Order: sequence, then structure tokens, then C-alpha cells
Amino acid sequence: MPVKIGCIVEGHGDVEAVPILIRRVATNLYPELTISTYPTRVPRTKLVKVDSLERTIELTVRRIGKQGAIFIILDSDDDCPAELGPELLQQVVKIRSDLPISVVLAKCEFEAWFLAAAESLRGQRGLKNDLQSPSNPEGIRDAKGWLSRQMEDNRTYDERNDQPAFAARFDFEQARNADSFDKCYRDIVRLLCELQDNQ
Repeated sequence: MPVKIGCIVEGHGDVEAVPILIRRVATNLYPELTISTYPTRVPRTKLVKVDSLERTIELTVRRIGKQGAIFIILDSDDDCPAELGPELLQQVVKIRSDLPISVVLAKCEFEAWFLAAAESLRGQRGLKNDLQSPSNPEGIRDAKGWLSRQMEDNRTYDERNDQPAFAARFDFEQARNADSFDKCYRDIVRLLCELQDNQ
């Protein structure tokens, strides 16, 4: 029986990229688990409002049933992930405390994780073959722009196509040097462990 994870995301590329992340972690650590993901894209401005968040959570629960988990992932933009993340988690737990839940905020943006593991993406989708990770990948406010500047042949980073492709390839161990990805990875592992125990 597949385990179900409702993924609440904000970006178009996240709809495909986040399920890929979850499946990659599951394949490495829990190969016996069959994962079904149910992504829902909601603008960040709505997710930080309690009534919209509640509607989104209940819609997600209808899709996954009472045996699944909820995984929310957002860009922190200019907010501090260590502050906004726990606030959102507290709100979500008030709405549904009966399910495993995780809230992850990528520091600045999801693509910062690709910057942290840039060497593992060399030569992929137009990226330079000598690509080097910047010294502070989570401190770069425009990670999408940084990726575009590292592409050859006048390519630019395309979130809908490049984000899922990079999510399928970037090196997790390199990316875990970015604190927010390390939290993301640990939270996915925790959710999968809880789902496996509940089977």
C-alpha cells in the first residue's frame, strides 16, 4: 500500500521538484516504501494567512486521507526561516494534529540548495562545466539569477523545467552544507519513518 504525502508548495517548479526530492530520499533510505505525492500549489501570500492555510490543509487531507503526511515547503524570501517556519508549523498543528507534518522554509529560495551543490550539476542543462559553489549559497538573494549567469549559449534558468531536472540530480550531501536543506532532508526522513511505522 503506498504512503501518501500531500505537498503544499508555492512555485510552479516546486510542483514537480518537491515530489522528486521526497522520492529520492525514500529510494535511498526506504526502498520498500511506495510513495504517492499530491502536490498543491498555493501562493505564499495565501499560505501565511490562517484562513487560507486552513482551507489548503483540509483540501490536502481530503486528497491523502487520514493515513498520510503533510509536507509544506516555501521560500523564506526576506523572512528568517528559523522564525517563520516554527510559526507556520504551530498553525498547521492546530488545524491537524493527527497527521505527521513538516514545514520547511528554504533560506531565500529553493534554488539556493542547487548553489550549495553546484559542482554536482556541472554541464547539466547548459550550466558551465567548471561550475563552483559560491561561498555562501544561502546568502544569495537571487539564486535563479545566479544560475542563469552560470549557463552557456544564452540559456537562462527556467523554473518549470530546470528545477525538477536539477532536483533529480543535485548531490544531497553537498547540499546539506546549506542549513535549510539539511533541515529539509531530516524532515523528509522523519516523515517517511513515521509513515512506515504507521503502515
